[in-house]
Amino acid sequence: MQVPPQVTFRHMEPSDSAEQQIRRHIAELEQFYPRITACHVVLDADHRHHRQGKLFHVRVEVSTPGQVIVVGRDPAEHHAHEDAHVAIRDAFNAARRQLEDHARRARGDQKTHEAPLIGRISQIFPDRGYAFLVTETGEDVYVHRNSVTNAGFEKLRVGDQVRYVLSPDLGDKGAQASTVVPLHA
Repeated sequence: MQVPPQVTFRHMEPSDSAEQQIRRHIAELEQFYPRITACHVVLDADHRHHRQGKLFHVRVEVSTPGQVIVVGRDPAEHHAHEDAHVAIRDAFNAARRQLEDHARRARGDQKTHEAPLIGRISQIFPDRGYAFLVTETGEDVYVHRNSVTNAGFEKLRVGDQVRYVLSPDLGDKGAQASTVVPLHA
């Protein structure tokens, strides 16, 4: 870290145990993402809620090249934040999630969704409770009656177009579908 981490206490006396917990969490963040350049944490004992006791606000500001991540845990959302250690833990969990998202974006990772697989029913064995579909590449895939959604096995006809998910495991009859959705009306 280029700038030493800062810990500030507001409306309360400094607490060694809270500061140690904060510094431990900062070290964990830095170990996860070594490009953190600065971190400032404010622990604020909100004294306005007299009926509930003190509630703790925690603000974590983490600077990285190209981004500043700010997390503010508002105690109005969580009455568990009457304990400073719980409020600190929750704030750093949220900061870690945001830092993970930032790291993914920095690496260029994107969630991708594969195009659905489409096939046609080629054979049906209603008395045995299974069928076969043929894929767009001409391969046969086993379809058990229980893999057809909405109890639709009985409605299947040869030639029906279906969307399917391949099971990662091969069955006795080769490739098998784990889920089959008929596309007919």
